Amino acid sequence: MFNNSSIISVSPDVMGGTPVFAGTRVPVQTLLDYLKAGESINDFLDGFPTVTREQVIAFLEEAGNNLVSMVA
Repeated sequence: MFNNSSIISVSPDVMGGTPVFAGTRVPVQTLLDYLKAGESINDFLDGFPTVTREQVIAFLEEAGNNLVSMVA
């Protein structure tokens, strides 16, 4: 789905292969944890300034599109 895209990167050399936002060492799971805890995208971006708003939005849009296409 996202592996090694401009949004998400997966490499055994970066965080042991954990999916991270491309060009960072910030795991995608961290964004999901923030959102699950009721935090905002702005809160996440404040805590992880190496991730761009564009990456977050693109990730959420792609994840949503993939989920909808699986259900349809």
